[in-house]
Amino acid sequence: MDLSPILDPLNDAQRAAVTAPPGPVLVLAGAGSGKTRVLTHRIAWVIGALGVSAHSILAVTFTNKAAGEMRGRIERLLAVPTGALWIGTFHGIAHRLLRIHWREAKLAQGFQIMDSEDQQRLIRKVLKAAELDEARWVPREVQWFINSNKDDGRRPQHLKDERDPTRAQMIRLYTAYEEACARSGVVDFAELLLRSFELWRDDPALLEHYRRRFRHVLVDEFQDTNAIQYAWLKLLAAPAAAPDAPASIPFVVGDDDQCLAAGTSVTMADGSTKAIEAVSPGDLVLSCYGSGALRPAKVAERTARARDGRMLMLHMRSGRTLCSTP
Repeated sequence: MDLSPILDPLNDAQRAAVTAPPGPVLVLAGAGSGKTRVLTHRIAWVIGALGVSAHSILAVTFTNKAAGEMRGRIERLLAVPTGALWIGTFHGIAHRLLRIHWREAKLAQGFQIMDSEDQQRLIRKVLKAAELDEARWVPREVQWFINSNKDDGRRPQHLKDERDPTRAQMIRLYTAYEEACARSGVVDFAELLLRSFELWRDDPALLEHYRRRFRHVLVDEFQDTNAIQYAWLKLLAAPAAAPDAPASIPFVVGDDDQCLAAGTSVTMADGSTKAIEAVSPGDLVLSCYGSGALRPAKVAERTARARDGRMLMLHMRSGRTLCSTP
């Protein structure tokens, strides 16, 4: 096979990453440096140069648009269909897994997926059944409590009330909400990832099947993975327990220099704002979860350092400015 279409468009650093020997690879690069191109050409290289079947490759992106564009580029590079290749977002791939293994995942065969508004409507029904006042138990806050715990891989039974009556009630609402979802045959977006993680964690034979199938696992924008996404990847791409055990090979690309300048205003979960240097681990900030959804997220870590490189200044129509690394 002529590999020039795969290698010729790349610079030296990109070519070195794309042609790296099989094994765990972490590629760190800044914005605009061609990270997604490296991931795309790596897939084409693995298929075209190493002779790996597209059936053995799983690629994770952060938007459906990026997944579609990546598949199209790979097909053009190889001049062959790539229908057997699994490319999608974390949620999209988790959804696909649960549709295939709905019985093992203890779901209804025709389970439906709720969007954020559907989820809030169900929470309101749970509050009404519990005879709780929405003015005191705000549906959006209950929704955040449920989703944030799911994003961290925690079910109600994993939570301690810490002798806090408000937290104890939230845990009871989380339990009642899960029971309502099960009765109605519905899941929310956070449940897709948590349920697919539990599916692999609790079924070693099924996990082994997918480790044998997906010998190459590639991830774009690795720096943006949350706790449950990272745990999901670790299950699939963990080192082999024995020389003859199946193991998936991870290839991830990310940007380790996504920072905002001191003084940048950050919107907190309650709508107030703080300068970024005043935000501390454990604080709740308003975060984008994709598809236009905004909800609180807990700050896990804060890092500050001096930087000599160039910065990007964005001037908004509102008169505000945003200064960040490129």
